[in-house]
Amino acid sequence: MSSTDGGTISAGQDLRLIGPDDLIVPLACGLHYSREDPYAIKMSLDAGRPEPVEWTFGRDLLAAALNGPEGIGDVRAWPSAASGDEPGETTLNIELGPPNGCARFKVGATGVEAFLARTYELVPSGQESDFLDLDAWLTELLDQA
Repeated sequence: MSSTDGGTISAGQDLRLIGPDDLIVPLACGLHYSREDPYAIKMSLDAGRPEPVEWTFGRDLLAAALNGPEGIGDVRAWPSAASGDEPGETTLNIELGPPNGCARFKVGATGVEAFLARTYELVPSGQESDFLDLDAWLTELLDQA
């Protein structure tokens, strides 16, 4: 399922949490992109809690990870060949968290690639700064101080 609402794009993805001994736990995942935060992708996970678990990471990191390993901090991602649980499709592996205590997920690369293509239609690569409202951001920051 996917939707577009003016300056935002959302798409559902089937995600698999990879647990100990390669135990696979399917999870519902949503990818969200907003023109108001043009460098970021938000990933929300339905983990059986009242509120979804959310992670935010760079759109360019996710796009680059479709072609090779990316990320050195709390978000790392890389492609891998299809395996028995995703026949015929490249898988995108995503690790979230510090290297010694992270969660690892797998998702079909085709769905992620289609989502990213829609984000680049909304805000082309290299034009992200055209969509930033730095005055509003600075005002909000100063109001918090």
